[in-house]
Amino acid sequence: MKKGIETRTRILDVAEAAVLQKGFGGTSIEELIAETGITKSGFFYHFRDKNELAKALLNRYIENDERIYDEIFSRARDLTDDPLQAFLLGLKLLSELLADLPNGHPGCLVATVCYYERIFDREIQETNRNAVLAWRRRFGRMFEEIMAVYRPREPLEVDQLADMVSTVLEGGIVLSRALKQPNSLSQQILVLRSLIKLLFQPQAGAVTAFRQ
Repeated sequence: MKKGIETRTRILDVAEAAVLQKGFGGTSIEELIAETGITKSGFFYHFRDKNELAKALLNRYIENDERIYDEIFSRARDLTDDPLQAFLLGLKLLSELLADLPNGHPGCLVATVCYYERIFDREIQETNRNAVLAWRRRFGRMFEEIMAVYRPREPLEVDQLADMVSTVLEGGIVLSRALKQPNSLSQQILVLRSLIKLLFQPQAGAVTAFRQ
């Protein structure tokens, strides 16, 4: 049982690295078999086909992503009751975490599925869409809490702000990989942090905060 789990994990680890580097279309089952050192029948014992492998990869990536966000922003909220300060602290912690990756962020499977959407079935496409919507809900809830206390300097909607966070995170991954500058992503998160801080900074003569 344990060996089977270890083998499945090994296949997923090797497959994720290959897919993030070459895409799903450029990753063959044969190379994964060779890299993991298992038999062909061993591979198909764990995954019926490439589509099932893609589904397992995507679900694992999303679950890990959610776990990291849960840990970071829960930790930030434990340190302060102020929703704005908690969010700013969470972004700082996230930036530090990503800056510690020696070769930068390896890439995003959610974005990869978007690039190669035509080769996946409807279930995988829907899973991918739901992951992006989950990001919107997560960050949207944070901005709702912030806007219940702080008035933004511009009349922006919660979903717009939430999507901006996802856009910076995903765009930062692309930027850092394109420029081969691993720290670009963490730096972009800090820029986002500064912009959000300015957005909720009271204008001259305005009340610093309000409560409904």
